[in-house]
Amino acid sequence: MSSSESRLPSYLGLGSVLAVALCTLWLALAGHLDLYINPRYAVFTVVLAAVAVPAAVAGLVVAARGHGHDHDHDEHEHEHEHRQSGAARRTRAVLGGAAALVTIGVTVAMLVLPPTTLSARTAQQRSVDSATLSNATGSEAAVSLLGSTSVDTSEYGVKDWAALIRQTTDTSSLVGKRVRLTGFVVPGSDGSFTLTRFVISCCAVDAQPVGLGVVTDGTVPDEGRWVRVTGALAANPDQSADARIVIRAASVQAIQQPEDPYEY
Repeated sequence: MSSSESRLPSYLGLGSVLAVALCTLWLALAGHLDLYINPRYAVFTVVLAAVAVPAAVAGLVVAARGHGHDHDHDEHEHEHEHRQSGAARRTRAVLGGAAALVTIGVTVAMLVLPPTTLSARTAQQRSVDSATLSNATGSEAAVSLLGSTSVDTSEYGVKDWAALIRQTTDTSSLVGKRVRLTGFVVPGSDGSFTLTRFVISCCAVDAQPVGLGVVTDGTVPDEGRWVRVTGALAANPDQSADARIVIRAASVQAIQQPEDPYEY
């Protein structure tokens, strides 16, 4: 393998690092970084990206200079490489161009294409269902307060209610509790749908969909549509379903996607 070929991974790797770092900084400046990572990691991520940019640029410069030095050394030891110097320079230019294209292409794509959240289709692929909700997403304190009339559940989100339903053995204590929740629609059957949110522990890669079944006498909104559901918890009329509790909706109002669409 020639010296030029052996440096290909270095050029492409450093170019990719530079592209990712630049995109991370842009997302942070545009206020969209929380669409991809948990906000508690934002500062750490931005600092790493800020360090990675000059480091990657320096690495590309060193790799290019090192390539030239290796070539000069080979010319002193092997006279026939004089005939290959033109090809080596062209190869170096191609490798540098490839790294630049990777950097520019990914960065431009991030600038041109609007940041998007995970979709309803992704939620379906990841089996959105309160029965599959990890215990890690629930609050032990909230579970222990079940049945207490002094508990304020007005700030509970989809994650909190889904965790309570999953972890409570006697779900009859939940029946009749009023809820007002927002999420996007994952269609079901027979006038029902799952009100869904993604819960992010670290980043969008590990995002877990959690949801509550909604029974409504009205029209089921389109898949992926963000809605605000007001109603009360009730026993699931479908006794064969895994979810024992659903929301009996009094109203389903279409809304715009929230500024922060995830729960944590």
